[in-house]
Amino acid sequence: MYRRELPRFVRAASAIVGSEAGGRDAVQDAFASAVKSRSSFRREVELEAWVWRIVINTAVQHHRRAPAELDLEDVFVTSENGTAETDVGVRRWVAALPERQRLMVFLRYFAGLDYRAVATALDVEVGTVSATLAAAHAALRRSMEEVER
Repeated sequence: MYRRELPRFVRAASAIVGSEAGGRDAVQDAFASAVKSRSSFRREVELEAWVWRIVINTAVQHHRRAPAELDLEDVFVTSENGTAETDVGVRRWVAALPERQRLMVFLRYFAGLDYRAVATALDVEVGTVSATLAAAHAALRRSMEEVER
C-alpha cells in the first residue's frame, strides 16, 4: 500500500502541511506511527482508511507545530503522470478555504477518495463530507464569479 498510494498520501499531506517537503515528512512519520501501532488496528474499518486517518492526523499535527503559509504549487502542479497544471488563481482560492473544506477538497479530488473513504478517514458522517464539499464548491464558485466581474 505504501508504494502504491504514496503519491496520493503525499499530495494530501502536502496540502495540509503547506509544502511538499513537509507533506513527505508527515507521511513518513505517519507510516512509522502506523507500523508501531499496528496492534491497535481492529479491522473495524479498511486498512487503507485507517492509514489515511493516521496520515491526516499526523499532517495536521505537523502543520500546527510549524504553520507555514500554504504554498500549494507542488501539490497542484505534480500529478501522478507529472503533467497536470492548475491556474494560479485556483491554487489561491483553494488555499483560502477554511482548513476543513480544503482538507476535504484535497482528499476527494487530489487523493481521489470517494465520499465514504473521506468520511472514514476523517471520522465523520458521509453527509458531513457532502455538506462540507458543497460549501467549498460554493466558495470556489463565488471566487470565480468575482474574477468574471
